[in-house]
Amino acid sequence: MVKKPGTIGIVERPALEPGTGKVVIRPAYCGICGTDLELYRGDIDPAYVRYPLTLGHEWSGTVEAIGAGVENVALGDRCVAECIVPCGRCARCRSGETNVCEFYDELGFTREGGAGDQVLVPARLVHRLEPAVSLLDAALVEPSSVVLRALEKAEPGQGSRVLVVGDGTIGLLAAYLVGLWEPSAVTMLGRRPEQAEMAQSVGVTSFVTDDDVDGGFDIAVEAAGVPEAISTTIGLVRRGGTVALLGLPPSGQTVALPANLFVNNDLTIAASFGYTSGVWARLVGLVNEGRVRPGRIVTHRFPLEDYAKAFAALEAPAGVRGKIVLEIGGEDG
Repeated sequence: MVKKPGTIGIVERPALEPGTGKVVIRPAYCGICGTDLELYRGDIDPAYVRYPLTLGHEWSGTVEAIGAGVENVALGDRCVAECIVPCGRCARCRSGETNVCEFYDELGFTREGGAGDQVLVPARLVHRLEPAVSLLDAALVEPSSVVLRALEKAEPGQGSRVLVVGDGTIGLLAAYLVGLWEPSAVTMLGRRPEQAEMAQSVGVTSFVTDDDVDGGFDIAVEAAGVPEAISTTIGLVRRGGTVALLGLPPSGQTVALPANLFVNNDLTIAASFGYTSGVWARLVGLVNEGRVRPGRIVTHRFPLEDYAKAFAALEAPAGVRGKIVLEIGGEDG
């Protein structure tokens, strides 16, 4: 739990009880990412976070208790749950844009997240998994849904030349999931040469670590989360191309670009926040069908009590690093 920015630790709390329409889930795995570091440091826009806070917006688990009126899940179901909690009533929700609900609410940001023994979730957000699905794969449904939403918005064409800027979790998942559209080539612009082999394992055909990259890409995906990466990404897409912005720089940072660049180059800018309920359901479907196995990018596992080591691995400047997860209940719940 992050009691306040800069203060983190494990706390003991009473067992959770589900109210009407709620379920209690015992997490199996919980991923951590750069956003969790920003939550810990206090770098997230205050409008999107409430402290004290149990971290964890990327997790999978098993249903442990169900409240009155819950019919879509049963005790013992292996599952994932959407962490964005849409109201379902505002204009945005009614149009299917649940990621930009007028009343922002999200587990691991404004509600208690999944980095603990139990998490309380509205039953309507819970999605059951097929028995054959690994809970480790399922723990990456959240970042995979974030990526899938951006790619669907960018609308890659079959045979497209794709650039991914950033070699972290989101970049690796972008390179992996864009394969659903059968691109002709996927180039990754990263900063760590040791990531090349992992990048190639998810479909990257060319991995480069300097900015001397031939441009002209049909689609360029910014997945690094720093302002300079936005400039780089936009500069490498062809005229008439599409830029998908996935990275989330810390609040308050800015980027300067030529004012006429977007019009003169006839660019489509597809910025994407989170995921919609529809995208989440589609991603769960792909996982349940065995078409995507995002757990392949997991490189580090730590027990919950070793959270400090997990964060240290996340901040390490060198070494192969894919997804870092906290192992809570594991495959057996």
